[in-house]
Amino acid sequence: MRRTIARTAAALAVSAGLVATGPAAAAAVPVPRLLEPTGAYSVGVTQLHLVDEGRPDPWVPEVDRELMVALWYPTAQDHGPTAGYLTPEEARLFLIQSELDLPPNLLSDVETHAYPDARPLRGKKPLVVLSPGFNKPRAILTGVAEQLASEGFLVAVISHNYESVLEFPDGRTTTCRACGTGEFAKAQRGRAQDVRFVLDELTGRGPWKSLIDTRRIAMGGHSLGGASSFAAMRLDPRIKAGLNVDGNIDEMPDMPLGRPFMLMGHEGTAVNNPTWTDAWGLSTGWKRWLEVTGTEHASFTDVGLLGSQLGLPMESAIDPVRATELTRAYVSAFFAEHLGCGDGGLLDGPSADWPEVVFHG
Repeated sequence: MRRTIARTAAALAVSAGLVATGPAAAAAVPVPRLLEPTGAYSVGVTQLHLVDEGRPDPWVPEVDRELMVALWYPTAQDHGPTAGYLTPEEARLFLIQSELDLPPNLLSDVETHAYPDARPLRGKKPLVVLSPGFNKPRAILTGVAEQLASEGFLVAVISHNYESVLEFPDGRTTTCRACGTGEFAKAQRGRAQDVRFVLDELTGRGPWKSLIDTRRIAMGGHSLGGASSFAAMRLDPRIKAGLNVDGNIDEMPDMPLGRPFMLMGHEGTAVNNPTWTDAWGLSTGWKRWLEVTGTEHASFTDVGLLGSQLGLPMESAIDPVRATELTRAYVSAFFAEHLGCGDGGLLDGPSADWPEVVFHG
């Protein structure tokens, strides 16, 4: 039996990959903020605590698999306090895990643009499931989730237990048991099962069932989360399209995949990632392979944007605001095209508006 046990009122999330120079220096920096979403709708967010009863956790098999899911959605609410970025305890644990010398409040108080537990707009909407990178919590994808929700999507971002630090509604915390194992194929298989379970929960019962158009479901993510979309599509035919942003695909399907699939990576992925060549060959439907000049691995998440506001050294050559806007544009275009919302032709070929984006297929 599967059950949903709780919903919390605030977004629990974490930024990742920042390198600090010390608390005194960082304390003088204003609390960073995400870019405002540009879609037509205001954004709400809520938290779901889910337990897949009877499925052993892949990293701690003596317990059932337990997840937290942040769900962003369109709302008519346009004022009030916005959701937090992560809990103070998650911030503290994550900084310890990452050996970062940074005041926790700079991670917990990041300014977002979603209203916690706001009333969702009625009507069926396409659903996008997103998965973060290995040892990265779901907050790393907050910016793109808010953008998609402002454009009319429901967006579920999964925290995969024991693959990063995580706090549950009852105050329990877990840390990254998977870190250091190097078992990335195992993680991708587990995430595929997580996605299938989350889809069962969201579409099977409860208040979200009436808001989801089950004919229009897609998945994407960053790093291992993006790579997991290939395994999830093979496992679950409800996923109509998949997006891999800069992830090595360690769990490769043993058969062709005929549904739309896009690879979007940092500069150099066209020649340095053989798993993408394999995935490209197995993709027999609509497909694109994009490489973004001047970017590095973290450019496609909130990390580059928040790090620049904190005055921290970043490796990418591209301006972090530009990288964020570019990522939102192409991620939105992919899901819009393949979930029946139109994309304006951005994925048809190179664009004068985004000359950094190189098409390899």
